[in-house]
Amino acid sequence: MNVQLPDIPRKVLLVDDEENILRSITRLLLEDDDLEVVTATCGTEGLELLKAHPDVGLILSDQRMPGMSGAEFLQQAREVAPEAVRMVLTGYADMAATVDAINKGGASRYITKPWDDEMLRHAVLEGLEQYLLVQRNRQLSALVERQNQELSAWNQNLKGRVLEQTSTIRQQNEKLSERHRQIERAFRQTLVAFSRLIEQHSSRLQEHTTQVTELATELAQALGLDPGEVETIRTAALLHDIGVIGIAPEILEKHPGLLSAEETRIFLQHAVRGQAAVDEVEELREAGVLIRHHHERYDGTGFPDRLAGSNIPLGARILSCADFIDRQIDKQRGEAAVNFVLERARRELGHQLDPGLFLLLEPLVRARYLPGRSAQAEAAERELPPGELEPGMFLTRNLVSGSGALLLAKGTCMDERKIGSVRHLYHSDPPPCGVFVSFRPEDAAPSPAPPEDPLELELELRPRDLVEGMCTTRNLYSGTGLLLLTAGTPLDAKKIVSVKRYYQIDPPPGGVFVTRPES
Repeated sequence: MNVQLPDIPRKVLLVDDEENILRSITRLLLEDDDLEVVTATCGTEGLELLKAHPDVGLILSDQRMPGMSGAEFLQQAREVAPEAVRMVLTGYADMAATVDAINKGGASRYITKPWDDEMLRHAVLEGLEQYLLVQRNRQLSALVERQNQELSAWNQNLKGRVLEQTSTIRQQNEKLSERHRQIERAFRQTLVAFSRLIEQHSSRLQEHTTQVTELATELAQALGLDPGEVETIRTAALLHDIGVIGIAPEILEKHPGLLSAEETRIFLQHAVRGQAAVDEVEELREAGVLIRHHHERYDGTGFPDRLAGSNIPLGARILSCADFIDRQIDKQRGEAAVNFVLERARRELGHQLDPGLFLLLEPLVRARYLPGRSAQAEAAERELPPGELEPGMFLTRNLVSGSGALLLAKGTCMDERKIGSVRHLYHSDPPPCGVFVSFRPEDAAPSPAPPEDPLELELELRPRDLVEGMCTTRNLYSGTGLLLLTAGTPLDAKKIVSVKRYYQIDPPPGGVFVTRPES
C-alpha cells in the first residue's frame, strides 16, 4: 500500500531591525507560492515568533541589531528550534561576528549586504530543502518504526509489505548506480580529451600517448594486477606527459640526446609539473604519483627523486618501460626497428628498466608494433644522437663535421668502428644536428608481397558506410590535425558514432581507410 506522508510547511523567519529590508526580502521570497514568511524586528520578538511557529524551517537574521545581536539571537533560537537551518545577514565584513554566528548560533551560511537577489533566494530555498529532507527522513524513520511494530501482527503480509517499502529504495539505487556509471564514463572521456590536448602540444607526441597507454595497460593486465590498479596505470599513462604543457615546442621537438644543459634542466621539470597539475583532483592523486616517477631509473640515477629498484612504484616502472619502447621506436614499425629497440631495452635492464618486466613486455611489443611493418617503414629516416646509433643502421644523408669535412657518405652501413668514429667526431668537431639513419638502405629491394586477398583490400569509406568489424588501415586525423584513431583500430558501434561526430565537428579531408569486416 502507498503511505501518504503529511506535508511539511515551508516557513521562513526573517529578523532585521530595518523594516525596508524585511519587506524587500519578504517580497523576493514570496515569489514561491508555497513559501510562508514571518518577520520580526528584533531578537526578542523573533524568539516569541519561534515559540508560536515551531515549524519554522529556516531563520535568516541580521547580525547588527540593537539590544540582541544576530549571533546572540541565533544562539537562543538554536535552543527553541534546534532543527531549523540558521543563516546570518550583515553588511559588515566582521570576521569575529561571523565566527560567533557560526560557533554559537550554528549558522550554516554567511550572506553579506548588499545581496544578490538570485543568490539570496537560492540560498534560502537550498536551506529549506535541507530542513525538509531532515524532516522527511524523520517521518520516514517514524513510519518504518511503526510498521516494524505492526509486522508482528501482520506476519502473513510480511513479504508484500517489505517489497512495497523497498521498491522505491531499489529504484533509487538503480538510478544512482546508473548515474555513477555515467560519471565514470564522462571522467574517462575527459581524460582522453586531455591526452589529445597533450599530443597537440608537440609533433613528437602524436600517437605517443595512445601507444604508451595501450602498451602500459596491456603490461599491467599481463602482470595480473587488479582492475583498480590497471585503471590507475591507464590514467597515469594518458596524462604522463601533461607536464610538458608550457615547455617551449622547440625544446620538445628535439631528441632528448640533443638538448643543451639548460634545455635539459627545463625538460626534466615536466614529471614534477605533471604531478602538480593533477594533484588538485583527488581521484587523480594516485596516478599523479606514477606521473612523477615515470622517469626514475631502476639503478637510482633517474629524476626527480633518484628512487631505485622496488622503491619506484610498480606503475611508474611499467610506464617507464612503455614510454622507453615507444620513444625509441619513434613511428617505426619495421621488424628491424622492433628488434633494435628490444635489444636496446635488454641492455637497459637493471639500469633504466625493471628486469622483472621484460619477459612479459617483449611479446606485447612485437604484437603491437610488428603488424604494421613494411619496407617503407624500415627505410624511413630518423635523426639520432650518436649515443643511440646501432650496428646495421644506414646513413640517409652525408655526415659532415662542424667545420665542413665529410666523415661518412650517405648509404654507409654502420658498424662498431664507424659508430666509435662518429662519437669521437661529436666531441672534437660536432655537426650542428644529429645523425640521420634508417634500418635499411633506400635502394634495398623489398621482400615480395604475398598475393592480395580481394576480401582484405583497403577501402576508403564515408562515415555513414562504416560497419562494425572493420579495422582502420591508416591513422585518422581531424581537419585541424588532431589524431582521432590509430591504424589497426577495430571499429565497434561506439567508435563509429564517434567518427560520425568527428566529421561534423572537425571533418578530415578524406574518407576513413578500413579493411572489410571479417565474415
